[in-house]
Amino acid sequence: MLLHKRPTNSYAAERLIRGRFKTTQVPAYCIFTRIAAILSRETMARKRSPSSIYSAKKSNGANLGFEEKLWQAADKLRSNMDAAEYKHVVLGLIFLKYVSDAFGERHRQLNLWVSDPSSEYYVKEPAARWEVLEQRDEYTRENVFWVPRQARWDNLQAIAKQPTIGKIVDDAMVSIEKDNPRLKGMLPKNYARQELDKQRLGELIDLIGTIGLGDAENRSKDILGRVYEYFLGKFASAEGKTGGQFYTARCVVQLLVEMLNPYKGRVYDPCCGSGGMFVQSEKFVEAHGGRIGDISIYGQESNPTTWRLCRMNLAIRSIDGDLGPHNADSFHNDLHKDLKSDFVLANPPFNDSDWKGGQLREDVRWKYGVPPPGNANFAWVQHFIHHLAPNGLAGFVLANGSMSSNQSGEGEIRKNIIEADLVDCMIALPGQLFYSTPIPVCLWFLARNKRNSRFRDRRRQTLFIDARKMGRMIDRVHRELTDEEIARIAGTYHAWRGDGGAGVYQDVPGFCKSAITEEIAAHGYVLTPGRYVGAEEIEDDGEAFAEKMARLTEKLEEQFAESARLEAEIRDNLRGLGYGK
Repeated sequence: MLLHKRPTNSYAAERLIRGRFKTTQVPAYCIFTRIAAILSRETMARKRSPSSIYSAKKSNGANLGFEEKLWQAADKLRSNMDAAEYKHVVLGLIFLKYVSDAFGERHRQLNLWVSDPSSEYYVKEPAARWEVLEQRDEYTRENVFWVPRQARWDNLQAIAKQPTIGKIVDDAMVSIEKDNPRLKGMLPKNYARQELDKQRLGELIDLIGTIGLGDAENRSKDILGRVYEYFLGKFASAEGKTGGQFYTARCVVQLLVEMLNPYKGRVYDPCCGSGGMFVQSEKFVEAHGGRIGDISIYGQESNPTTWRLCRMNLAIRSIDGDLGPHNADSFHNDLHKDLKSDFVLANPPFNDSDWKGGQLREDVRWKYGVPPPGNANFAWVQHFIHHLAPNGLAGFVLANGSMSSNQSGEGEIRKNIIEADLVDCMIALPGQLFYSTPIPVCLWFLARNKRNSRFRDRRRQTLFIDARKMGRMIDRVHRELTDEEIARIAGTYHAWRGDGGAGVYQDVPGFCKSAITEEIAAHGYVLTPGRYVGAEEIEDDGEAFAEKMARLTEKLEEQFAESARLEAEIRDNLRGLGYGK
């Protein structure tokens, strides 16, 4: 970067303007303070050294913790590997570090116990203690994978600089699969291939070694899902990914689960990605005093690498799930044809135009209309409905266009679903909830039977919630819903449908509205919540309109006059420095 010496009179002009007007607060002439701020930023930028400018440019301001470190790690391999490849190189090592951390924590815990005379594990002879520390059952019964000595992270990191590190990692993966049958066929074993730079692989191992993944604090988090979400966002453009092919933001998954309350029954996700819906469902059951075994997991995923990742994600939590014997497309090879689920939780690819719908024109699933070949949105909706039990509930993410589109018969399909009284609740969400796309999305909630005994009779009624103003920015480009906001949204839905102890529902202008089917029909069967909830009520300050207008007009005239005076003074100062006319 070339830095040019700034003219002395330009610096003087900037100082003059800043010194004169930096405390000005009058709205009508805030443009002048904006000028001063711009000149101030220019001054600071030109004073920086080349290295400091470069450092500032490299930082994106994101507050993403370990994900940012992992991006740095993956970036080390970017120069000589395809984006789709080096992403999975990192993910495999992350899994290895994850299970090794969990193993190491259990190992340290056992070591404390065998050394403590008050513990039932106490072993008097120090030389004999290693027998307890190396007993496989002491780990597996606590749902910790057994990691053979040669595969433990400390050992790998100690020899990371050796030219044979690729084969050493492959052998570690093989040994872990051999000692843990649940992981058979899951782990990547191609680190020895020639195109993988072994020096950079060693550096990658060193960097990952600085990140805690499997200890008590991190083990309960969806670490693999977070990594995958972040990497998909970073690599999307390089891999040519479309807007909907990414991991679901955790706060969105949490909201879906809190809305549906999947305490017991069959949970189905036909586009399960890395398994975040299943993980959050299990957490929900445990948090509310239930047992993990109370829900049965059924899933399907078309991408083979993501399918293996989902298996890993469930395996490290000891969650049993039927993901099918292999990866498969849910439309063209439904691995759960006879399944009728109690809950559907899903985030299908948005607006997928490559779903080969032309081959399925007579499919039995299209009860409410044949979806267009150019967009799979309503193919997914009808696939979900097809797999619902008689009292089943579905909650899923779709692009906002699904609420109002009338292209290629989509409006007619939506109308038929509404008239069949399946739409229970619609939620409009804010944008920037996902790493890989800033677009806002919506949540659909369907109920097979709005008269079932669990809730009140809400036939021919639909709840609309507008949550577009919710969420907080966690960095420059990412937003998340807070726990309080999730509780408010879910609590509103539960009160509306009549959950026990959920309170009494009331319409809140600008936030929620219960509408009957006839009202939806009057809006052309459009399901956008903003059409129904109206505007938020504004508190009246008690000042008469005529008096307020007179007061504000008088103040505005004063500000106009002050603005003109300041403009003239600035122009005089600029002319004195050789600028302006």
